[in-house]
Amino acid sequence: MRVAILSRNSNLYSTRRLVEAGQQRGHTVDVIDTLHCYMDITTSQPTVRYMGKALPHYDAVIPRIGASITFYGTAVVRQFEMMGTFCLNESVAISRARDKLRSLQLLSRKGVGLPRTGFASKPDDVKDLIKNVGGAPLVIKLLEGTQGIGVVLADTNKAAESIIEAFMGLRANILVQEFIAEAGGADIRCFVVGGKVVAAMKRQGAEGEFRSNLHRGGSAQLTRLSKDERATAVNAAKIMGLNVCGVDILQSSRGPVVMEVNSSPGLEGIESATKKDVASMIFEFIEESAQPHKTRTKGKG
Repeated sequence: MRVAILSRNSNLYSTRRLVEAGQQRGHTVDVIDTLHCYMDITTSQPTVRYMGKALPHYDAVIPRIGASITFYGTAVVRQFEMMGTFCLNESVAISRARDKLRSLQLLSRKGVGLPRTGFASKPDDVKDLIKNVGGAPLVIKLLEGTQGIGVVLADTNKAAESIIEAFMGLRANILVQEFIAEAGGADIRCFVVGGKVVAAMKRQGAEGEFRSNLHRGGSAQLTRLSKDERATAVNAAKIMGLNVCGVDILQSSRGPVVMEVNSSPGLEGIESATKKDVASMIFEFIEESAQPHKTRTKGKG
C-alpha cells in the first residue's frame, strides 16, 4: 500500500514512528506538509497538488492535524475524501473533536459521563455560572487551548469571577468545569484504534500541578482499565466518529468522566509507558479497513 501522512514536521516522534511502522510492514509511506498542499477543485477529477505537481494515488491518508491548522488541515483531508482515498480519521470527525464545546454536547446527548460544564459568552450573572457547576474550586478552560495551555484552576469563587471576567475582557471563549478533586491531579489516556482500547496509561501531574499533561512535567505509567472506563473510552470514540483517538478520562466518585477526545494523539507517551507498538496497530487497522470510497461520516452532529 501507498500511505500519506499529513504532518507539518517529519521529525516529530509520532510521525517518525508511523513511517517506521509502515515501512516495516512493507508499505510505501510519504510525509506531506499539510500547509504546502493546495487543491484543484473540479467536478470531474479533484486533486491535491504538492510542490508543483499532483500527488500520486494513495491507498490511505493518516491525518496528523495540529490545532492551529484545523480549518485548512480538514479541508485537505476533505479533498482526499472527495478523491475516494481512505482517511484514517475523517474531516468531519476531526472538526467535531477539535471543537471542545461541540464534542461535550455530543457526548452529553449520548449519556457519557462528563464533568459538569458551563459555557457562556457574556453572562449577566457570573456568580450563577460558577454556582451552576458546583462552585470553587473549579477549572476554567480556553475553548481553543491545547496541551494544558489556557487551563486555570480557581480555588475560590472570587478568583473564579476575576479569571472569567479577564478572559471575557479578551473576548475569549471559555468553558467552566467542576474540579474533580478525587482524581488527585491524575487522568487516564485511553488510546483507541478501530473501536478497541489498545493501550492505556495513567498520567500524574507534577508536584503542585493539577494538569497531568506530559508536556507540563507530568509522569505516565501503564494502567489497567476497569470495564466502565474501557466502555466509556470506546463509546466516546464512536460518538465522535474517530477510528483513532486518545480519550482522556478522570476517575470520579460517580464513575469515569471524559475530559477530552483527541483526534491526533501523540505516540511517544503511550508507547513509552505501555511498551506497546501502537504505530503498528494503527497500520494493522489501515490494512484491514482501507478501501476506495469507503469514507463516510460516522456519528451525528
